[in-house]
Amino acid sequence: MNYWLVKSEPTVYSWDQFVEEGSTVWTGVRNYAARLNLRAMKKGDKLFYYHSNEGKEIVGIAKVIKEAYQDPTSEDDWSVVDIAPVKALKHPVSLAKIKSTPALSEIALIKLSRLSVSPVRKEEFEFILKMSEKNQE
Repeated sequence: MNYWLVKSEPTVYSWDQFVEEGSTVWTGVRNYAARLNLRAMKKGDKLFYYHSNEGKEIVGIAKVIKEAYQDPTSEDDWSVVDIAPVKALKHPVSLAKIKSTPALSEIALIKLSRLSVSPVRKEEFEFILKMSEKNQE
């Protein structure tokens, strides 16, 4: 199993909206590196759901339910995956907290901050899950 992080602005597509809908097609990715990440995703892979711009925090866990296929919103060579929510984090984990945590200094969220779909190492995923169990305030 692999681990990933997807970003969405909460004013565009929030975690709550995602949960209400039950699944979504992850459309609109227009970056070549992010496209490669989408194409590498396998059914069952887990993802962190990150609220960008407003909030700047990981708010939930999702999973890949359908592997990469042609983005229906584009005639060009872009890909999508279908994802479904698994659960909200007990406590969201902020970007500021991630940046201040030495064990996460190499996470792609920081190193490749403009990337909307990025890989997460298993150790990073597990570490953030542990962080989410504690109130970060």
